[in-house]
Amino acid sequence: TPPGQHGQGKSRLSEFGVQLREKQRAKVMYGIMERQFRNYFAKASGQAGVTGNNLLKLLELRLDNVVYRLGFAETRAQARQLVSHGFFQVNGKKVNIPSYQVRPGDAVAVRDARKESKYMQMCREKMKGYHSQDWLDLNSKDLSGKVLSAPSPEQIENLINTQLIVEHYSR
Repeated sequence: TPPGQHGQGKSRLSEFGVQLREKQRAKVMYGIMERQFRNYFAKASGQAGVTGNNLLKLLELRLDNVVYRLGFAETRAQARQLVSHGFFQVNGKKVNIPSYQVRPGDAVAVRDARKESKYMQMCREKMKGYHSQDWLDLNSKDLSGKVLSAPSPEQIENLINTQLIVEHYSR
């Protein structure tokens, strides 16, 4: 090994491992597959601003995540299932695509046909003391919510180091 180069290969490999692990954590957290995640990253890097923040914003504005953040589900996986089973409407139209991108101003509500389901009755009770995030407005009586704005990085309970993900894709 040339002088001063000893062990550099290993640190680069472990750095790659840390970046990869962070990307995998984000994928598992939001319940999305590799290709979809790559597409979100490509979209985020094409937007103005900080790529990591843009990526988080895109992930947070998925319908399944908004349903989870509003408190209609205990996990993102459960929210994804509720959306897939046609429980929700956006601006009065039924949407059953978990990856649907909501925008500021969009109204998300449980469809009338689903409001009387046992699950939604139980949900209504549980949501009485629930406070959604600042960028969302929840009406628990009505089983609806509104996206007030795109979430800022400060408003997101960010457990992901987006910088590591950006570095991973920038290799």
